[in-house]
Parts: sequence; structure tokens; C-alpha cells
Amino acid sequence: MATVSLTPAKKAARSTVALKALMAVTGLIMLGYLIAHMYGNLKVFSGRASFDNYAHHLRDIGEPVLPHTGLLWIIRVVLLVSVILHAYAAIALWRRARVARGGTKRYVSPKARRGVQRSYASFTMRWGGVIIALFVIYHLLHLTANVIAPGGAAGSPYQRVVNGFQIWWVVLSYTIAMIAVGLHLRHGTWSALTTLGANTSAAARRRINALAYVVAAVITIGFLLPPFGILLGLVK
Repeated sequence: MATVSLTPAKKAARSTVALKALMAVTGLIMLGYLIAHMYGNLKVFSGRASFDNYAHHLRDIGEPVLPHTGLLWIIRVVLLVSVILHAYAAIALWRRARVARGGTKRYVSPKARRGVQRSYASFTMRWGGVIIALFVIYHLLHLTANVIAPGGAAGSPYQRVVNGFQIWWVVLSYTIAMIAVGLHLRHGTWSALTTLGANTSAAARRRINALAYVVAAVITIGFLLPPFGILLGLVK
């Protein structure tokens, strides 16, 4: 049976280091998108005209060099490719870790109460990623595609947001998803910066850890302000 010989470049591309770097870069791309998206969401406090104008302007950016919604579709494609590559790298690294453990689910550790190591990352990254993926699908169907309409359908993006977040269970589901995002970001930010070489000393580790907490807190709170502001009547 013939064997396939990989070139050094292909071996490097499939290495664990390359997969971790891929996760780090794609994660930072998604983080940048979250920051921009959070900024847009906060415009709900400026009123309907400001929010709807912002939503409309997103489709006009780049004209006439780009067609209508051209830049928006570029952003969507880059984001979708980042999500796919991020998930691919995560699954590949998980499989390699499982093989390295001899097929067991977790490392055996006499210090752990149940005899196996249950890390912070195992709680937040894998299952948190699943929760986030399911929420993103629902979120797109609700606020982008206008297919799901809790609180009533509306042509205005502002009105869709307000109608949905006047319902307590919509806010609750959004809160659960954003907590998952925050936990994912806390570990992901630290891991990405460490992979890219920022973890060079004990002082650097402390700074990275502090930055990871700040990023997670700012994103989580920033995304939760609009739904709770609407639910509590601060946004009419």
C-alpha cells in the first residue's frame, strides 16, 4: 500500500502549534466583530431613528466602490470562514488530546475529587461553543432574517429588538448565551495571547489574565445592557 509523503510545509500546517495559532487568529477576528456588534447594539439607547439609521448605513458602506451590502457580505464571509476554521481547529486539537490520553475522557488525577481532572476549559469552551452556535442561529433568524418574531414582527430593526426583549424568557435565553460567550472569551483571550507569544513572564501572565477578565466582562455587560434596559422600561 502506497504511503503519502507530506512536505515540510504541509506537516507544519497540520501541527498542533499551527492549529493553536489558527484558533488564536480566528478567535481574535471574532472578538473584533463582537466589539463592533456590541457598539451597534448600544445605539438602541439613542432611539429608533439612530438605531435604524445605523442598521441601514451598514448596507451602504463602501458604495459606490462596492455594491449595496457588499462590505457587509465580505464581513459575513470572513466571519463564517473564521467560525468554521475555529471549530475545525478545536475539534482536531480535542481529538489529538483524547488520543494522547489513551482514549479516556479526562486525565486521571488523584488530587481531583472524582479522580479525574475537570478543567475550567472543559466546562466553558466545548459546551459553551455549542450553546453559542445554537444561539447565533436563533439570533440570525430573529433579528437579521426576521423569520422568528417574539413580541411581534416589524420592518424596523429597532422595533424588532424592542419587541423581542420586552419578553422575559427572550432576555433569559439571551443572558444564558452571553454568559457562555463571556466564559468562552475569558479563557479564549488568555489562550490566544499565550499562543501568539505574549506569555513571556510571570508579570506578563498576570497582565494577560487581567486583560482576559476585562475583555470578557466588557463584552458580556455591553451586550446585556440593551435587553435589560428594554425589559426594565429604560428603552421605550
